[in-house]
Amino acid sequence: MSTKLFDLTGRVALVTGASRGIGEAIARLLAEQGAHVIVSSRKLDDCRTVADDIKARGGSAEPFACHIGEMGQITAVFEYIRAAHGRLDILINNAAANPYFGHILDTPVDAFNKTVDVNLRGYFYMSVEGAKLMRDNGGGSIVNTASVNGIRPGMAQGIYSISKAAVISMTKAFAQECAPFNIRVNALLPGLTKTKFAGALFQQESIYKSAIAQIPMRRHAEPDEMAGTVLYLVSDAASYVTGECVVVDGGFTL
Repeated sequence: MSTKLFDLTGRVALVTGASRGIGEAIARLLAEQGAHVIVSSRKLDDCRTVADDIKARGGSAEPFACHIGEMGQITAVFEYIRAAHGRLDILINNAAANPYFGHILDTPVDAFNKTVDVNLRGYFYMSVEGAKLMRDNGGGSIVNTASVNGIRPGMAQGIYSISKAAVISMTKAFAQECAPFNIRVNALLPGLTKTKFAGALFQQESIYKSAIAQIPMRRHAEPDEMAGTVLYLVSDAASYVTGECVVVDGGFTL
């Protein structure tokens, strides 16, 4: 058996939501393992900061701004990848929206629409376009960042939890239909992780303490603790793994 199962040399990876948090940690780790990483998020300057640091550390990366809630921007990033690289080996759908924290009965329509546009429609069409490129080049790997909220809804996070449940189902649907093209599709389900995105859960002490009390490991995760699972899923070590939703939550969902 090869001792280089996690070597990604020569592969092109697109990571969305990569300017901070879990996405940034994933982008950095994939680059460390040899992939050329397209660092993507809504703001180009933030993407450039991460990409420049990856390059300064000896990795290969470039920035590309893309708001996955906008169909035109999804089209633009894949047109660029096709023209500049001619292939895509790895797609990490990590960008997400969670604009509303409150009782489900009070969910504003604009918050509902934004969450669905990014977390559902965005992931779907990113996967469609990414898989088409992979199909044309013999295969690839897609990993969707879902959430433990997709299997155990978070209090005051109704529409976000619903959207992440949809991502879990989407992962399995794409895995089933894209397997004949040698495209593997899996999902990462993070538990409580210290990111700006999850800020509302950390800013309110009572909510944070309640969450920690439900985690057997009695602590939250750091973004780097999510990246290793993604590396496994996109690497040759997981060559026979597809349709899986890997929970990384310190035991929260036990």
